[in-house]
Amino acid sequence: MTGTVLPQRIGPYAVERCLGTGGMGAVYLAYSVAGDPVAVKVIRPDKIDPHSRARFEREAEIARTISGTGRVARFLDADPLAEQPWLAMDYVPGRPLTEVVKDQGPLPAPLVASVGALLAEGLAAVHGVGLLHRDLKASNVILGDFGPVIIDFGLGAFLEASKGSLSQPGTVLGTVRCMPPEQARGETEVTGAADVYGLGTVLLHAATGHAPYDGIRWEAIAVQVVSPDVQPDLAGLPESLAPLVASMLAFEPGDRPTLDQVTRHCADLLRDLGTSPARARHALIQQTRSADGASVAFPQPDAVMLDRLDALDKLLRELPEVAPRTESESASDEEGTPDSGGLPAELAPALTSSPVAAQPSAARPGRPPASQRVADELRKRYAVRGELTWSERQRP
Repeated sequence: MTGTVLPQRIGPYAVERCLGTGGMGAVYLAYSVAGDPVAVKVIRPDKIDPHSRARFEREAEIARTISGTGRVARFLDADPLAEQPWLAMDYVPGRPLTEVVKDQGPLPAPLVASVGALLAEGLAAVHGVGLLHRDLKASNVILGDFGPVIIDFGLGAFLEASKGSLSQPGTVLGTVRCMPPEQARGETEVTGAADVYGLGTVLLHAATGHAPYDGIRWEAIAVQVVSPDVQPDLAGLPESLAPLVASMLAFEPGDRPTLDQVTRHCADLLRDLGTSPARARHALIQQTRSADGASVAFPQPDAVMLDRLDALDKLLRELPEVAPRTESESASDEEGTPDSGGLPAELAPALTSSPVAAQPSAARPGRPPASQRVADELRKRYAVRGELTWSERQRP
């Protein structure tokens, strides 16, 4: 950034104050014409080239389509062609995970597992539209009254803008301590496994307060990251979390779990630890609230609601995982053949006859996404149970 003068306006937003600066630029708290708070990030001039501007423009358009998760700060607007490109996202009140760990110490295992389940589920929705974060780390996770939220989505365009390797200064952008080996080597094409690795570093920091690799200079850290013989530092990691985090930090992308597997593993771990995902999220919010005791902006569940959430959690556990589809199954779908999506046989008739299932999906003609089908079935089954419970209450 040039100088320290606070800009009065960035695009259509009036700037109030600087929230922080980093290797990519600076982020400001600003307000829309209607008075809504937003977080506006401007990119350093030396991080900009024609390739990054073009990629940023494409990714900004894609980012507008993200839905299905509250775990990622919502993309609002961007101008990749400005002298200093900027992007605006929802302002997420709260504190970075790094600050919470610094003030309160590492989080207990159930809360770390809650962070993992919630963020893995949110990341899956983003990957579903073809976007990667590419710089996922503890400082990019905000803990607030809604739980953990990932910020800085959309900067991936700049993190992959330059080509080359670590031997060429400036060709690898991001945070080396939290960077997967394939990205640290300067590979220009990375997969969703890179974000799984990044999420692993988030969970490691939440549970221990340190990164998988460290050193005095970034070059020394990078040498460790790209070496298959140097194992990540898992010191202090609770035994219950070690297998999962170690697998997420695997050297080879193909050896890492999928985001769905991370979500399920964390949810199962919470149950093994004697709680449920809903209760763990509630405890996470309560423990990581700001020290000033600010009131919780989002409604928090009472004891009755927590009991109902526990019942829903039991229902979720009864559903099998949706098996990967084969090419023959895909071909059947294209021909209009009904598909149960891996659900039990007794549920298939209700599924294929539902109004939602009868409507072609924009993303996959003739068949709605598996997540939508499972969600619709859950709503139906849970509604029936709710009605039975209510009827029973009305009995004399």
